[in-house]
Amino acid sequence: MRNVRAISAAILLLLFGGAAIANAQHDQGSDRDKSKPASQSQPAARPAQSARPQQSSGGAYHGGVQYNGPTNGGVHHSGVPQHQGQVNSGFVQSRAGSWRNEHQSWAQRGGYNGYRIPDARFRLYFGRDHFFRIGGLPLVFVGGQPRFQYDGYWVTMMDPWPEDWAPNWYGTDDVYLDYTGDGYYLINRMHPDFPIAVTVTF
Repeated sequence: MRNVRAISAAILLLLFGGAAIANAQHDQGSDRDKSKPASQSQPAARPAQSARPQQSSGGAYHGGVQYNGPTNGGVHHSGVPQHQGQVNSGFVQSRAGSWRNEHQSWAQRGGYNGYRIPDARFRLYFGRDHFFRIGGLPLVFVGGQPRFQYDGYWVTMMDPWPEDWAPNWYGTDDVYLDYTGDGYYLINRMHPDFPIAVTVTF
């Protein structure tokens, strides 16, 4: 019986002693935090990142969107639907029957009235030296036309895409956005003679 009481007392001593030590260490840490200025008691902040992530795919900046980022139930990590079946179906619907007859330049549309990207930013991230592939970007379809996000802007294709292009051109062909004097166009590097009128929104 004496042994059982001795063992019970030892266990209680270990439990209460361990709890007391842990509590004392916690209190000591709290006192240290109180003695520091408020900015030092917070967890260390991440180092400041550069204004732009490292560029890829011909120098194109993608607003932090990863090409093959994980999907969750058909939704891209950005929150934009990216189910491959939806993308394929949407692009099939936005294909021209006769691009030469269906295409309209911005001059034919009465001029471009959308958002204008500041010139300094445009030179750094747009134009023929900054190409990308649409298939890896956040993408939705608006009124049957593809709308994708690039460099923090939403770009909506106003024209259908030419019927002679490969059905999966948006995933295989390098494209870039350019301003030609009357408005913005999406240019496919494999088919530069077929500019697609686009609008840009911020």
